[in-house]
Amino acid sequence: FFQKTLTAIKNWFTLFGWSKGQNPVSIPRSLRRDVCKAQMTSSHGKLFKQSLGKDTKTFYDMLFHLSGQLLPAITSSQSLPLDPVERMLQLHWQHSTLLSFLKSQGAYLPYVMPEFLLEPDDYKKWIEVQTLLKVDVKNSDIFSDKHLFILEDSMFETMSKRAWTDVLLQIYKVFVLPRVSSHSTTDLFSLESVQNMPRIKSEPLSSNIYSPYERTILTWLNKHYEKNRKTVWKDCQKGGVPPMRWIVNFDRDLLDGLVLAAQLAAYCPYLIATHFVRMYTNARTPEQFLHNCLILVNAMHVVSLAIDIKV
Repeated sequence: FFQKTLTAIKNWFTLFGWSKGQNPVSIPRSLRRDVCKAQMTSSHGKLFKQSLGKDTKTFYDMLFHLSGQLLPAITSSQSLPLDPVERMLQLHWQHSTLLSFLKSQGAYLPYVMPEFLLEPDDYKKWIEVQTLLKVDVKNSDIFSDKHLFILEDSMFETMSKRAWTDVLLQIYKVFVLPRVSSHSTTDLFSLESVQNMPRIKSEPLSSNIYSPYERTILTWLNKHYEKNRKTVWKDCQKGGVPPMRWIVNFDRDLLDGLVLAAQLAAYCPYLIATHFVRMYTNARTPEQFLHNCLILVNAMHVVSLAIDIKV
């Protein structure tokens, strides 16, 4: 389950997380690595700022593209100190700032510590500093053993991957999902075919699983399916018109491909005759489900909806 979630997140952020086209994302490696566009180098006792290239894309570029906001005191052209310990401390501060920023926007990341977002070597330096440094009261907020978790290498990598996965999920939740608007779906309620449909409440406390934005999407799925099912499959070659259904989740209710096909048909009706009439409208076996989803993914490719969804 976690691996499928990881793959879906990686694909989405690779395709849509950046301002200028696609940029491959690996969780957690590229996120931990791509944190600055310049690095400090030394030569004959002098420090120089070396650019890593104008095409270098950092995690903060992605965050700015999705949120429209820069983190406080963090610029896109900043560099990291040359000294390994100072570099680690600055990265820890940046990650701490990131988590505080996301939490202020409504993200829920109670278990994610800034050190979980570091590179493995930097994490070891963090543990060494925390363990060996004798601190005074003034620095106790920064160096506190109250939340010190000493993880083995393999366990740290697992924790880091999980932490970065949840950071990306929460970024999606607070910056992408809220773009969903219910304005475009209200006019569909006037249709006679959907007036008797059960309503999905959009109030924040009406579901402990889905957010109001996700329930707006479910409402959109319900309306288009009910509006289009008789039109799309009136001449179906493998069954009659599919029955009315109430779509209340994003997994089981979409398995046979019919709901998503109805959405595509609403915007691209020319796909009905070439693709959707060949779908099983009462799919029962795994082979029939596969057949329907092959047609659906093929239809997506026809309209250049290349979002790397596997059948």
